Amino acid sequence: MFDAIRVVESAPSQTKNLIVGVFAADTSVDENAKPAFDAATAKVIAAAGGSDNAAHAIARPEFEGSMGSVIDTFSADGETRIVILGLGKAASLSADTLRFVGGVAGRKLAAAKATSATVELLPAIKAANSSSAAAAKAVKGAKADPSTSISPAVAGSAFGEGLGLIGWVCDEFKGSVTKKKGADGKEKNSRTKLDVFSKDAGFAKGVTRGLGLAEAANLCRTLSQTPPNIATTGYMAEQAKKLAKKTGLKFSIVEGEALEKERMTGLINVGKASENKPCLVRLEYRPKDAKKDAKPLVLVGKTMTYDTGGLSLKINNGMVGMKRDKDGGCAVLGAMHAIATVIQPKRPVVALLSIAENSISDEAYRPDDVITYRNGVTVEVTNTDAEGRLVLADALCWACEKESPSAIIDLATLTGGVVVALGSTYCGMFCEDDALRAKVEAASKASGERVWRLPMHQEYRDLMKSPVADIQNSNANRKAHPIQGAAFLSYFVDEKVPWCHLDIAGVHVADANKGPFVDGPTGWGTRLLAELVDA
Repeated sequence: MFDAIRVVESAPSQTKNLIVGVFAADTSVDENAKPAFDAATAKVIAAAGGSDNAAHAIARPEFEGSMGSVIDTFSADGETRIVILGLGKAASLSADTLRFVGGVAGRKLAAAKATSATVELLPAIKAANSSSAAAAKAVKGAKADPSTSISPAVAGSAFGEGLGLIGWVCDEFKGSVTKKKGADGKEKNSRTKLDVFSKDAGFAKGVTRGLGLAEAANLCRTLSQTPPNIATTGYMAEQAKKLAKKTGLKFSIVEGEALEKERMTGLINVGKASENKPCLVRLEYRPKDAKKDAKPLVLVGKTMTYDTGGLSLKINNGMVGMKRDKDGGCAVLGAMHAIATVIQPKRPVVALLSIAENSISDEAYRPDDVITYRNGVTVEVTNTDAEGRLVLADALCWACEKESPSAIIDLATLTGGVVVALGSTYCGMFCEDDALRAKVEAASKASGERVWRLPMHQEYRDLMKSPVADIQNSNANRKAHPIQGAAFLSYFVDEKVPWCHLDIAGVHVADANKGPFVDGPTGWGTRLLAELVDA
């Protein structure tokens, strides 16, 4: 889409693109009503010399101002393209709306080969805020709800995220059929650099923040897209090391004999059939003024670089796409990028990546094996394709025993059952700590990455008990399939530690081009974790 996007402090002298917003008309009063610009937006358009053309554009029968709709026109002199974004109903305006239309604007600007754009959405946003306040005031005794008012900074951040997310490109694996070379033999780059300007400093600062969050999510997406012959266990560890060096994070790795010493039995068993050896990677963000006894938030990511299913081999085309079984870890890496470069919180944050490849050889672990974890829990392996929970268990044990965490959040493409239950609309959330759950839900609302709480009960934990060992890694009757994974993991978390498990199997990939996303990885979780830390 774009080679790079940046926010500039002064209006580009050659700005040829003006982005404005308009809300859908209230058809409950007049079913034939058409969208109309608020006074401030109309003034901006008039200054660009486009009043008549813009008025004609929004009066067209095909344009109703619905969220994500777009129509463009030009100034009277034909010099300035005026991109008009439909914002939906004013009463429904949210950060999600602005994130979505940021992607729409990005598509339009990319198609126009734009190199600069002036964004003037704030007049419409302020008009919507005023309308909401007036509506509340009209109700006797009612007060305006500040949570429904969108600040310039929040609006800018959401728009910047949409613009940055749609700008993601991963073409490094394209070859000579796709990539074209010029007469000089060098590869042609048809993408442009985009400068973005807004008169409002708060909105502009928000756009910068949003672009930073999008950059972090796009890192996650690129890692997800990287094929397994390249993104091996060693490669993923090296990417974490490079990120640490670039951003000032602390990096360490547990591998080889150290895995045996630390009794990382899940990683050892799941990864021992592969030539690409397993490891546990640790990243730490610690601000200079953090207290020595400050407890870190611990982020845990399942990072299966490839999953064949092991001896419980996946059938048909079940392996296609298993390069994305590392997306929990990719999201955590993306979040650490955002934490170190954009959020920079005053609290310490630790990331743990359980990295392995589930392969097949004469050394592969087997159904019927019993393995013993460092916390003393024994596990009967009933299905080698339920491997993610086995490697996550190591990281959860480590987090509880060695990190003294304030809370633990793990992300994993853990179960197909959560896709059946929630589709690609919500991530499955398991969290029995009210305070932590409220924070995750607030971060979900801020990032637009939706979560839905699923139940956890002792009966589900009992479902995982084994007649041979303490527990089994998969119950054959398939009851409560997504909850089985969470119930298994609960045996490796100290009851006193707040813990949230996020099963992202349904949301980590988009299957259509829509809003700020294209068909492919979404980077789900990166922005949610960043917003959580920023709260």
